[in-house]
Amino acid sequence: MIYNTIMVQLDIDEPPAPRLEYALALARRFEADLIAFAAADAPVVLPGSDGIAVAGGVLRAQIDEIEARLDALRREFESLTGEDTRMSWRGFVANPTQALAVQARAADLVVAGSPAIGPFFDRARRVDAGALALAAGRPVLFAAENLAPPAAKNVLVAWKDTREARRAVVDALPFLTSATDVLVASVEEEEAGGVARSGVADIVRFLMKHGARARPEVVRRGDGECGEVLAKLAADAGCDLLVAGAYGHSRLREWAFGGVTRTLLQKSELNRLLSC
Repeated sequence: MIYNTIMVQLDIDEPPAPRLEYALALARRFEADLIAFAAADAPVVLPGSDGIAVAGGVLRAQIDEIEARLDALRREFESLTGEDTRMSWRGFVANPTQALAVQARAADLVVAGSPAIGPFFDRARRVDAGALALAAGRPVLFAAENLAPPAAKNVLVAWKDTREARRAVVDALPFLTSATDVLVASVEEEEAGGVARSGVADIVRFLMKHGARARPEVVRRGDGECGEVLAKLAADAGCDLLVAGAYGHSRLREWAFGGVTRTLLQKSELNRLLSC
């Protein structure tokens, strides 16, 4: 696994430079092409027959505003990247989460901002972090809130013996093989016996075969929530990158998550690489 192409998602209502600089640092690190992506949608209005013309005018004005903002973002992107042919731009008037999940086909890694969580953010102008992680088919790196690119010298791999976690380990190999210390951690349930230890040991051996400096750790859950336990382990080990599988299921066309995925999405002090 190598990152030949990185796609960075930009929010239409925020200055692009900080996240662009974060993504540019990663592109230089991996000698990768960089694609900048931005999108926003105009809400659909369903008026009565006497309001069609008015609604049409409002919709056109919303689209014009989005197109103008996309053009401004593109120009700022070009001012930062110059004439570098390895940098490109994609902007859309479309649902940002759905459009990004489709466009992710062009990249090895998607970089997104610190996730918007909860029911009240504007899904027409902000990416739904959980839905993106589950739909993109690519690893998604959610940047820490301070937008400091991960040195990834110390990395925590949150291990659970699932397809998603196995996928995440492989997707994160470019980071893991260059790290000084990779902590493969599992939170063991009381009834799990030695299952967690066996799985962690296999992943450590797998990573070492790929040249990573990996070590195992299995902790009891106790009274804590698994995501909180993992985040504390990452902090105690000085990790600035956490790798995990993303878990969820479709319910009435919305994404519902288990507690660990939701908790990790909220840990904005960490860079989080999630795969599904």
